[in-house]
Amino acid sequence: MIGAALLLIASLAAFYVLSKQGAFVQWAALLVLLAGAVALFFTAEQGKALIGYGQESARELKKVVWPTRKEATQMTMYVFAFVVVMSLFLWLTDKTLEWLLYDLILGWKR
Repeated sequence: MIGAALLLIASLAAFYVLSKQGAFVQWAALLVLLAGAVALFFTAEQGKALIGYGQESARELKKVVWPTRKEATQMTMYVFAFVVVMSLFLWLTDKTLEWLLYDLILGWKR
């Protein structure tokens, strides 16, 4: 990991140090050293663990059972219906409490 970090820093340093050599040399040094840093990272224990995590995630993703279009549409309609019912319930509750507090208890007529 330390070697990969040092190569990353070296690639940035080389990019700025080689600014007078031309853009091609500058970018070539940056890309070669970055490729080395990435290769060194993936040979380290953490890089191998990251690769394993990615492979395991891909394996788990293949196990997912995706809903059909009909099922997805039905569930979306259920959610919309629930939102409408809840909004009506909350509006009715708000208006009832408003009427109870302001009109009956406090006697403030509008």
